Amino acid sequence: MPRPTLKVIRPAPRPARGARAGEPDAATSTWRIVEAITTAIVERRLMPGTKLAEQKIADIFSVSRTVVRQALNQLSRDRLVTLEPARGAFVAQPSVQEAQQVFAVRRMLEAAMVKQLCASITDEQLAGLRRHLKSEREAVARTDVSGRTRLLADFHVVLARLMGNEVLAQLLADLLSRSSLISLMYQSSHSAEHSQDEHARIVDALEQRDARAAQRLMESHLANVEQNLRLDPRFPDLESALNV
Repeated sequence: MPRPTLKVIRPAPRPARGARAGEPDAATSTWRIVEAITTAIVERRLMPGTKLAEQKIADIFSVSRTVVRQALNQLSRDRLVTLEPARGAFVAQPSVQEAQQVFAVRRMLEAAMVKQLCASITDEQLAGLRRHLKSEREAVARTDVSGRTRLLADFHVVLARLMGNEVLAQLLADLLSRSSLISLMYQSSHSAEHSQDEHARIVDALEQRDARAAQRLMESHLANVEQNLRLDPRFPDLESALNV
């Protein structure tokens, strides 16, 4: 069975003036690196704190270190990478406070989003969502961790794109990338199957054009995801942690 793929939200850059046909320019190469690292984070192949060595990345993509540096600067602006003087670039390690803030923003945005979507969603769009849910169920059933992670995250961006709002879709894509980092650091035994069931109930509410239910279900879903994260310290102080 083919592996499900995460939809690319960022538009590909236009080739620079003067670039030959088929010849990758610096902007395109930078974009490829940004997308590769972002996808690796979403798929949980890059852990928080991982060092991103410029020369190694340059060798992988057959580009100069200048191009790699441009990509890392972009990822730093997206808050996915931390640049440390004299040490280099590292996959970001979100704080507990940042984790809480990310989910607070997501609740505000996504609850309003599904409420508005109820008034405009078409039968064709609902059929597309049902196909997406089917892919989610299949990935969960075959324990495809990277596939289910990508699909469960992409569900939220797909909803935004159904509204025809690319700005919102881009904003959610960025928030979801940061959520993936947060999950890597703080997630407990969170059930992907449970999240998938909640997605199905949200689509049911959209199909019934029940704005109040859709809003309530989205708020509940995001609250459940956040509650499954270990955002509180396991030990209250150093003495307890060291078991002295």
